[in-house]
Amino acid sequence: MKNNEISVFCTIERFKGVIGMSELKQTPLYPIYEEYGAKVIDFGGWNLPVQFKGIKHEHEVTRTKAGLFDVSHMGEIEVKGPKSLEFLQRMVTNDVAKLTPNRAQYTFMCYEDGGTVDDFLIYKLKEDDYLLVVNAANTDKDYQWLLDNNDYVAEEITIKNVSNCYAQLALQGPLAEEVLQSLTSADLSAIRFFRFETDITFTGVEERALVSRTGYTGEDGFEIYIPTASGIALWKAILDAGKEKGVEPIGLGARDTLRFEAGLPLYGQELSPEITPIETGLSFAVKVNKANDFIGKHVLQQQMEQGAKRQLVGLEMLDKGIPRTGYEVYDGETKVGFITSGTQSPTFQKNLGLALVSTASAELGTVLFVQVRKRLLKARIIETPFYKRER
Repeated sequence: MKNNEISVFCTIERFKGVIGMSELKQTPLYPIYEEYGAKVIDFGGWNLPVQFKGIKHEHEVTRTKAGLFDVSHMGEIEVKGPKSLEFLQRMVTNDVAKLTPNRAQYTFMCYEDGGTVDDFLIYKLKEDDYLLVVNAANTDKDYQWLLDNNDYVAEEITIKNVSNCYAQLALQGPLAEEVLQSLTSADLSAIRFFRFETDITFTGVEERALVSRTGYTGEDGFEIYIPTASGIALWKAILDAGKEKGVEPIGLGARDTLRFEAGLPLYGQELSPEITPIETGLSFAVKVNKANDFIGKHVLQQQMEQGAKRQLVGLEMLDKGIPRTGYEVYDGETKVGFITSGTQSPTFQKNLGLALVSTASAELGTVLFVQVRKRLLKARIIETPFYKRER
């Protein structure tokens, strides 16, 4: 395998196993979950660890030390060819022309009505060569959406689902760089936020990796893409290197509470076919003034210029109760929205929520009411994100 062609190495047998009568997908690291005490659940058709030692404990480990996540269920789609930039500019909301090799960008694909197909990262590997890292549950949908909207011939652009080629690990937390640096001669401090390097070698790991300074926790850290056959070796190498520093494996439960505190959206909750990026407060990744038109531009531009009718806000519960996803939100006796995500924050020990509400009711300090079972409980709108790490 050429050093800069990580994506061509594919493990065809990645998805194996029948659990009971239902076939669930497994990441390349599934065989060692039990070794680390993982509690495995069915998560969107995947066998994934919800926790190892406990959600609150794993949350704290990531905030104070560093946590290692198996996120190999995420999807990867290659877009290559001389027309790839032109194509992506039409498909996504951000300005892909701003990317140079070894840079990443957060963006959306939207429907004509502005609703969200998906939110994801684009990595520019080199000229006319891009890697899209998409949400796991949306991989097939995104891939088909790209194919359906591709008017180019094969010589101009190729689109390929290469999700089976990668294991993806995320090392997140204040000690992430120190721990990962102990395994490589590459200068990881030179990889700035939303930058990446390819052909990174790690001690005791055969294949080379793409290392990106990105994450989904609100902490500093890295996301690492490596051929599937080396996923387990890299996982063990990182945990061994970080053992004395307190690095531990982290499950999906803490991944969700971490991203929630940091105000990072979860597709299907803060974003969906019925929710636009503007309503969620993510207009920074919607470039309506870029040279190319893109799908959904008209509606998104209108929302940016005239204001969206709904707005995502943060809520702190004043009455005792946890605002769960889907709970209705009221301003007085009028229903004005619903909770998209909510939990007891492990960092702040408060019951917090994110809610999509009518813009007229979205002012900071406003007291709203959350329908928790048969009770209406008071909540106050507060600033988001709830958590910002110290730089």
